[in-house]
Amino acid sequence: MCSVLGLLVRQSDPRLRGAGARVFIANHVTPFDHNVVSLLTSCNTPALSGAPGFICWSRGFMELGVTGSRAELVDSLKEYSAQQGNPPLLLFPEEAATNGRAGLLRFSSWPFSILDEVQPVALQVRRPLVAVSVADSSWITELLWTFFVPFTVYQVRWMPSVPRRADERSEDFALRVQELLAMELGVVSTRITAADRSEHMKRLRHTAQRLPFAPASSQRLAARPRVPPSLPGGAPEDVRVVVMAQQVKEVLPHVPLEVIRTDLVQTNCVDTTIANLLEGRVPFFPESKEAGDLPAPSTSQAAAASGIQGSVAAPSSKPATKQFAKSPVERHLSLQERKRALYDYARR
Repeated sequence: MCSVLGLLVRQSDPRLRGAGARVFIANHVTPFDHNVVSLLTSCNTPALSGAPGFICWSRGFMELGVTGSRAELVDSLKEYSAQQGNPPLLLFPEEAATNGRAGLLRFSSWPFSILDEVQPVALQVRRPLVAVSVADSSWITELLWTFFVPFTVYQVRWMPSVPRRADERSEDFALRVQELLAMELGVVSTRITAADRSEHMKRLRHTAQRLPFAPASSQRLAARPRVPPSLPGGAPEDVRVVVMAQQVKEVLPHVPLEVIRTDLVQTNCVDTTIANLLEGRVPFFPESKEAGDLPAPSTSQAAAASGIQGSVAAPSSKPATKQFAKSPVERHLSLQERKRALYDYARR
């Protein structure tokens, strides 16, 4: 099996191996840590998750038939350890695999409630080309990577047994063993739990789904706004500019669409672009078309025209004229009235 998977197992201080200890405590690096340790000494690891059956047995886990709380699991393991003929237990208090390079997850206290003496086992794994443990990956993925890489080196270091102190709680006992293992591995003993790690991975997945370049299977093509041929690619920013340009075009139909788009890219605001066009900050040549060549006005354009005419007619007692006013005062008043009417319509 080791030859097929390319596993190279090394151990240090083999004389300390199984020196009367009934519970081994190890850090968790890969889904196959228990298989590697069981090659060096006889031990059993209970199955804490996953469906029981052939898969659980083939992976080398021990089925206890306990599906309840941690208290029931501890009672079952105490009965197992009380029988002298059973092999020792190999437990992973981190309850989640890490690469073992930065720090140790906070140890759970239930493995230290079984017996008053445990033996720490320090595990280090090295693998060329590929990371040892990838976050949020399944054991099948790790198995395939183990087949792919030329070899995987496991370094197992046996440490002396650690007894429980007088009146020491299980939480304090777990923290003390965690500190010893962290010192042996040369990493940090953190207070991050396996639940914190799972929550962090959920947030990362949620953030990745909300990114603009993330695939959104729930969005349909019919719900996406149409992009004109002048804007290839259809980036989200271009689509938003096109939508705002159409809004400005309905208010100011005589302004060329390209001029509106250019100013919207800089202002990113419909009201600001309308103000720039009305006040002459953006130079343009008005579009001049014959009445017969113009398409039928849309509903929004008709409403805009009626709203503008009604707003202009209210403050002025003179009828609207298409001729250019001769007096500068009349031209200024006419411009201010049109601006006010366009502002009111744009805000609505």
